Amino acid sequence: MDNLSCTMIIFGSTGDLTKRKLIPAIHELEKGKYLPNKFKLIGIGRRNISQEEYSNMLYKGIKEYTNIETNQKLWNKISEKIYYLKMDFTKLSEYKKLYEYLLEDNKSKEISSNLMFYLAVSPEYFGAIVNNLKENNIIDGNNHWNRMVIEKPFGKDFESAKKLNNEITKVFKENQIFRIDHYLGKEMIQNITMLRFENSIFEPIWSNKYIENIQIIVSEKEGIGLRGEYYDNTGALKDMIQSHLLQILAITAMESPENFNMDSIRNAKAKLLEDLVLFTDDNNEENIVFGQYEGYKDEKGVSKHSNRETFVAMKVFIENERWQGVPIYLMTGKNLKEKLAQVNIEFKKPKNTINNKINIFDLEKNIQSNVLEIMIQPQEGIGLKINIKKPTKMNKTEVAEMEYCRTCLSGLNTPDAYVKLLLDVIEGDSTRFTRWDELSHSWRFIDSINGEFIKTHKYKAEGLGPDKAYKMINEDNRKWWFLDKWEKTNENI
Repeated sequence: MDNLSCTMIIFGSTGDLTKRKLIPAIHELEKGKYLPNKFKLIGIGRRNISQEEYSNMLYKGIKEYTNIETNQKLWNKISEKIYYLKMDFTKLSEYKKLYEYLLEDNKSKEISSNLMFYLAVSPEYFGAIVNNLKENNIIDGNNHWNRMVIEKPFGKDFESAKKLNNEITKVFKENQIFRIDHYLGKEMIQNITMLRFENSIFEPIWSNKYIENIQIIVSEKEGIGLRGEYYDNTGALKDMIQSHLLQILAITAMESPENFNMDSIRNAKAKLLEDLVLFTDDNNEENIVFGQYEGYKDEKGVSKHSNRETFVAMKVFIENERWQGVPIYLMTGKNLKEKLAQVNIEFKKPKNTINNKINIFDLEKNIQSNVLEIMIQPQEGIGLKINIKKPTKMNKTEVAEMEYCRTCLSGLNTPDAYVKLLLDVIEGDSTRFTRWDELSHSWRFIDSINGEFIKTHKYKAEGLGPDKAYKMINEDNRKWWFLDKWEKTNENI
């Protein structure tokens, strides 16, 4: 158990991420008795606040930003494991405070020598922090582990990501770096691998022989909020497609790993991302749609002349034997009608149907595609559309929907993604974290898209996105299956 003991050091410990996600995750780990007995959290910040003020701020954050059930007795127990250290992490000399605190508490056996560094700060500080940690001898390899957790964005293109990675890997080895993507901690994302490989009805047909297309949708009801300055320099393509959607695609479509250890799974994901291509010709407009919601330019921090996309729909392909010719449709956007994330696998319609000569069923008109739905949020579950005979109508078929609603059975008590991901870091399991080769392949793919020549279409706030996104898929004689979850209010669809 000593290998699981941990001292967690958060840079940016008074920010939103710490209050909204990290501390609530620590709370749930403690409540579920998953935290190591020897655990301590050191919050690094520049504010001049007392230990009591810091603890009260974190406790208030849990009650304000989450639906977690808590009480003062439990929080007091957690608070005993938390220490606030005032220091300016941009200055090398300030790290002496952290070194001396760790040294003293190590002598008294109050904290673990296993160190988890969580960088909940802007990427521009990553290089300086890791270098300062090294220069002050805070990182060493004497019979304990050091792990670095990094939030996105990890670069703004391949070259900047490579530069950032080079800075970090001068201090930390690849197996010590945990690039966090909270989507990979979501319950149903983790379920994709189980669904495919542990059910013999799916794995044999998981290829272009039986699958017509794959669709991945992540729709957000909120606008950009207070992230205007960041978002106007990033956009939906880099903020969502490059990270969340490509990672979901990699998990969904990867080759069967040699085994299911963390290296084999990440090898399979990296190979899939390496085989990803966007264009079948030079006409970008045929396969990618950008959109911007009305009112975006009025958001705080956004340029009045901004052409930044808040919506992306695109068609991509995987150039390998398994997926040759199968289109993958990706869609994400801000300020849309509903909050929704799901993966839809549409299977090919059967070629050899029942009694073709007599045609007992009106197959041509009524047979629909089988669709496997993997619902990620807000509802979690799995659905399958199948064709059955319509009662009392001997020559008609209808679609039956078989559904497993995980949310309905377990309520909304699925552990937050950060709960599982932080526990993974403590246990040293990097399966659900992005390795550098995965990241480099995804950035190279994104860099191949020249957004300057792609028209940005306006769309109504809280609507369905640009009409062109629907025309794109309709021209392929297909439909967005997620629309079955929404009311079809757009007359052009």
